[in-house]
Amino acid sequence: MDLLLVAASYLLALMLLTIDGPVLPGGLGGALAQLPALLVMAGALSLTLGLSRRRLRDYEGTAIALSVLLAVVLAAGSFVQARLTGLSLPGGVHVVFGLLCFIGVFLSRLSLIWVLTEIYRHSRNFKRVAIYGAGRTGMALAQELRKSDDFVVCAFLDDNAALRGMTLDGLPVYPGVQAGKVIERYKVDRVILAMPSLSIDKQTFLSKRLEKLGLQVQSLPAFTQWHGGAELRKMLTPIGPATLLSRDPLCQNLPAGNNAYCDAKVMISGAGGSIGLELCRQVVACRPRKLVLFELSELALYNADAELRVLAEAVGVEIVPVLGSVADAVQVRRVLAEHEIEIVLHAAAYKHVPLVEINPRTGLANNTLGTAVLARAARDGGVRRFVLVSSDKAVRPGNLMGASKRFAELLVQDLAARPGKTVFSIVRFGNVLGSSGSVVPLFQEQIARGGPVTLTDERVTRYFMTIQEASKLVLLAGSFAEGGEVFVLDMGKPVRIGDLARKLISTAGYTVRDAQNPDGDIEIVTTGLRPGEKLHEELMVRRGATTTAHPKIISVREDHLSELETAAALRDLRDAIERGSDADAIAAVAWAVPEYAPKSLPEDALQCQVVRARRNRDRDVPAE
Repeated sequence: MDLLLVAASYLLALMLLTIDGPVLPGGLGGALAQLPALLVMAGALSLTLGLSRRRLRDYEGTAIALSVLLAVVLAAGSFVQARLTGLSLPGGVHVVFGLLCFIGVFLSRLSLIWVLTEIYRHSRNFKRVAIYGAGRTGMALAQELRKSDDFVVCAFLDDNAALRGMTLDGLPVYPGVQAGKVIERYKVDRVILAMPSLSIDKQTFLSKRLEKLGLQVQSLPAFTQWHGGAELRKMLTPIGPATLLSRDPLCQNLPAGNNAYCDAKVMISGAGGSIGLELCRQVVACRPRKLVLFELSELALYNADAELRVLAEAVGVEIVPVLGSVADAVQVRRVLAEHEIEIVLHAAAYKHVPLVEINPRTGLANNTLGTAVLARAARDGGVRRFVLVSSDKAVRPGNLMGASKRFAELLVQDLAARPGKTVFSIVRFGNVLGSSGSVVPLFQEQIARGGPVTLTDERVTRYFMTIQEASKLVLLAGSFAEGGEVFVLDMGKPVRIGDLARKLISTAGYTVRDAQNPDGDIEIVTTGLRPGEKLHEELMVRRGATTTAHPKIISVREDHLSELETAAALRDLRDAIERGSDADAIAAVAWAVPEYAPKSLPEDALQCQVVRARRNRDRDVPAE
C-alpha cells in the first residue's frame, strides 16, 4: 500500500504542476521514467525503517517521525535523480511529492485505525471500555489500553461541563448522566474509574450507579503507581473496599427493610458522616415521605444535601437539611415536632479514639449526653423507632471513646426498659472500611506518599465490614427490633491489620520492603499501641446470643443499670461537664461502665473520683 501511495503522490505532484500547461521538456515520459527507481528506494527505506511492520495501534510519536523521514528522503532522492539524469523538473515537484507522500502514509494509517476500531467495537471478542475521568490519568490510561490486545476504548465519561461534547485523543467525551447512551451506542461492557484522587465514598457511589446499568466497574491506582501496560491491566480491580475483606461480602444478602421506611418521616443524625451519608442513600431508595439530615458540620451537610437531592428527585423524597448539635435539646425537640419524625437513626458521634482521649469533656458531651438528649426527645415526641449506631469499642472499652459509646448504650437500654411507644434498639459493628479516619484511607495516603505504612502492632486484629453492610444492618435493626436489643453482624474472623496493610500495598502495585525483600517499595513500621487501644476487639459483653429474621444478624441482650443508677450516673456526668471537670466526667463514666479502666488519670486521682461518685449514688436520685 505504501508503494502505491508513493507512485500516486509522484504522479499527483507532476499533474499539479502541469495544470496550466506543460512545463516539462519532452513531456511526462522522462519524468515517469524516474518512478521505478523511486519505488525501489521507497521499498528499501520502508523495510529499513520498519514502517510496514508497525502495528496500526502503535502508529504514533516515533512512527510518525519515521514517516516524515521517509518522505524527506524520497523527495531528496527524487531531486538527486533528476539532476543526475539531466531532467529539468521544477523544484516544486520534489517538495510537493514529499508532502503528498507523508500525507498519504499518515492518513492511510489513521483511516485503517478508524475502520478497525469500528470493527472491534462491534465484535464480541474484545472488551469495550469507557473511561470515567478525562483528566491526565484517564488520557494516560487510554494510551496504555490501546496497546492491549483485548481492550478497545470507546469513549470518556466526565462530569466536567467544560469537556462536554469534546473529543480528546480521538475519543468523544460524554457526561456521566449519559452513561446509558454510551452503552447503547458503543456496546460498552465495562467502565474504569480513572480518578484516583476521588474519595472511596464517591467511587463507591459512582460504582453502584454504573452497576445498575449492567456495567462491570473497575478502579485504577494513581498514574505514578503504574509499571507498564502488562502490569497495568493486572491492577484493574473491582471497585470498592469490599475486595479487602477476608470473607464474602454480605451486602447483597441483606434486605434493606424497605417496608419500615416507605412513606415514613425519617431523621438521620450525623447525616454528613461516612455511615450517616450511606444510610441516607439507602433510606432514599426505600422511598420515605421525608428525610431530615441532622448534621453538626456545615460543609458535610452541604455536600450531603447536594448529593441526596439528586437521588431524591427521581423518587419524590423531600430532603430537609438541619444544621445543629444533638446535644441541643431545644433544637432537637423542635425539629422532631415540626417534621413529625417517626424514625430516628442516630449516627452522630465523635469516633476517633486518640482525639476523644485527649478531649474527654467534648467527647462525652457529644457521644453520651447527645444520645441522652436525642433519645429522650424521641420518646417524648412519640417517635416510633429509635436506632443507636454503636461500636465494638464499647465492649469492655479500653478507651474513653468506647466508654462513651457504652454509656450511650446504657442510656438507650434504660429507655427501652421503660413503658412507652418508642422501640429502642442498638446496632454494634466493627471497623468500617473506607470511613473517614479509618485505617484504609490512612494506609492509602501513606502508600501514595511512598511510605512508610505505620502499624501500631503486628498482632492487632479488627472486625471489618463495608459501609454498605453497616448501613443495611442499621436499617434492618430499625425494621424488626422489638425493643432493647443489641444487634451485631456475623462478620466472620477478625482481620489482622498487618495483613490488610500488605494487601493494600500489593493492590497499589508495590511490594513490601522488609528483611526478606530489602529491594521492596514500601516499608511497614511498627509504632506501638496508642493510649486506650486494644490488640483485639469484641462484639459482645456477655456470651450468648440469639438469631434474628436474618441468619447473619445476631441479637444480644446485654446487662444494664437500674433506672435510678442510670439517672444518677447521667446527672453526675452532666454536672461534671457543666463544671468543666474532665476528672469528674471520667469518674462518672468509670462508675457507670465498670469494665472501663481509664488511662487519662493517675490511679490515685481516679480512685478518689470514683469514691466520690459512689457517695453520690447513696443519695436518693430522681428517675429523670
